[in-house]
Amino acid sequence: MVHRNVATLAALLMLCFLLLAHYEPQLFLLHFYQALFYLAILVMLFYFEDRWAYALGIQAPIVWIVLMSEGTGLLGGAFQQIWRFVRGQGFTNRTGPIAFVIAVLGVAMVTVCIRRWRREISGLPMARRTFGISAAVVAVYYTILVTWFWRMFPHS
Repeated sequence: MVHRNVATLAALLMLCFLLLAHYEPQLFLLHFYQALFYLAILVMLFYFEDRWAYALGIQAPIVWIVLMSEGTGLLGGAFQQIWRFVRGQGFTNRTGPIAFVIAVLGVAMVTVCIRRWRREISGLPMARRTFGISAAVVAVYYTILVTWFWRMFPHS
């Protein structure tokens, strides 16, 4: 399978989101739906729809990283947890290290998918259209998730 590295990263990201769902049961559905995105990438690779998988593999992790760093500050807390661990103080929660691993895997996914996109897809006639439609799908998907997440908590 030519897509082994992309499939492996997608599977690892999916497992990390499911692990987050386990450790944060109040956010189970949110993390479950995030994991589904990477399952969709695996299914696309299985059916040789690699251009769609690569486009989503570039865009979805970037959106997640931006949302978690700028929108919620979760990545800042994750980096603090890793820094505490490096200094020998241990973790104060389990979600921070998992979020850190997701960020690292996300950067790896983006890097690998960009490399594959440039080699295999970028010169094809449907490349721009595929990337644009994928961007719209990612935008709509994460808009729905963020809106739903925002409404989960009461605001005063």
